[in-house]
Amino acid sequence: MITGEIRNKIDALWDTFAAGGLTNPLEVIEQITYLMFIHDLDDADNIHIKESTMLGIPYDSIFEGEVNVGDKTIDGKQLKWSVFRDFPAEKMFSLMNDYVFPFIKNLHDDKDSAYSKYMGDAIFKLPTAGLLSKVVDSLDDIYKTMDDLQSQEQGNNHRADVRGDVYEYLLNKLATAGRNGQFRTPRHIIKMMVELMDPSPDDTIADPACGTSGFLVSAAEYLKDNKENEVLLNPTNKEHYMNDMFTGYDMDRTMLRIGAMNMMTHGITNPHIEYRDSLSDQNPDTEKYSLILANPPFKGSLDADTVSADLLKVCKTKKTELLFLALFLRMLKIGGRCACIVPDGVLFGSSKAHKEIRKKLVEDNRLEAVISMPSGVFKPYAGVSTAVLIFTKTGGHGGTDKVWFYDMSADGFSLDDKRTPVEENDIPDIIERFKNMDNEVGRKRTDKSFLVDKAEIADNNYDLSINRYKEIEYVPVEYPPTEEILAEIMKLDAEATKDLQELKEMLGK
Repeated sequence: MITGEIRNKIDALWDTFAAGGLTNPLEVIEQITYLMFIHDLDDADNIHIKESTMLGIPYDSIFEGEVNVGDKTIDGKQLKWSVFRDFPAEKMFSLMNDYVFPFIKNLHDDKDSAYSKYMGDAIFKLPTAGLLSKVVDSLDDIYKTMDDLQSQEQGNNHRADVRGDVYEYLLNKLATAGRNGQFRTPRHIIKMMVELMDPSPDDTIADPACGTSGFLVSAAEYLKDNKENEVLLNPTNKEHYMNDMFTGYDMDRTMLRIGAMNMMTHGITNPHIEYRDSLSDQNPDTEKYSLILANPPFKGSLDADTVSADLLKVCKTKKTELLFLALFLRMLKIGGRCACIVPDGVLFGSSKAHKEIRKKLVEDNRLEAVISMPSGVFKPYAGVSTAVLIFTKTGGHGGTDKVWFYDMSADGFSLDDKRTPVEENDIPDIIERFKNMDNEVGRKRTDKSFLVDKAEIADNNYDLSINRYKEIEYVPVEYPPTEEILAEIMKLDAEATKDLQELKEMLGK
């Protein structure tokens, strides 16, 4: 977690952008992303030079000698953050526009790298030299504080991921900036889903509606925190982790750039984050992934003509939430697992498409869990009730025996628009119970969680809403006899009449 000091500095940087005329939160994060990348290029280059000197390994600095930028040439050292940050504001601004930004945009234009994909149509939007100078000074101050904090954490034997935490805090700004909150699944819900799925070092993990890559980043953090030796000290697994483990698709190029930077900031050097309409024929992925983690869009425009024909065969509908479930089943390998968020309508909708996709999950695959979440989880931007579905693809071989239901009533935050922290939190209990399923056998339907036989679900048109199966325990309330209640009312009435009479006499005097 980042400290109050660094949080205040990021807030101040945010205010600097607003005062300079940049108020769109996506644009602000995007511009900060570019500047962080420019700073980090300089840092990485300096580290490589030191390693080269110490170990005698040859290294060609990207800043060495004369550098061609378009049809112009410049001394490469002037493109280094540590050099141009000391220039006068106007000189730094013109250098950034004419040389530094074009230089970083074309850095890897000869390679199929994540970096080159997202920088191609990047635009530098800081409007004035004064704003750039203030932002560069603020970022320098933030980096110094980050380095100090990282040193302290390493000294305390904590895994130091300060930069990742800083970037997460920046992304949280999306959730406090009006309509853009739709891009953010609450981080504690993401972490719960990742922990329930317990990713392994040989998993191939996808999110076909990745946004800022929150699910992929959380899975990467989970592996670092819980399986570090298997992931980072095993050369094969480390190579897989850095390059092939994570795949994300989105249709918003700004979100792709931010999502890719989020992954890189968390140590994934070459994430497979691509512009792709996941529901269309642009996405041919079939039986490719062992784990899918996602919160697909519930609504919005859908061009029915572009939807992949093989998805419509499974589920003929225009509802994106149903089409994404069909997509997950197609993208998963046999034995692959999925944890996804769906609106409650998926659980009980009565249309043919609703029933067909639920039947496919229950009869042709292994539906494991339905975790019903309260409607306040996505407030203040949406009050929709949602649930987490967990299932395994068995490819038509079934496997559903009993389905585990959990009725989450609290997630550690108030369920109003303010979403302030509270003590009530079912998430630790959900994880504990899910990982000890043997203890769930025999639980009563009045409990927070319980198991339901597949046959009963089939008999109920594959309805997966928890209220269909939950039993409410009514506690009888003992009331006194009617005569006693009437006597008490008459007594209170007499006392009120007496008090009114005394008040009247006092006013009469």
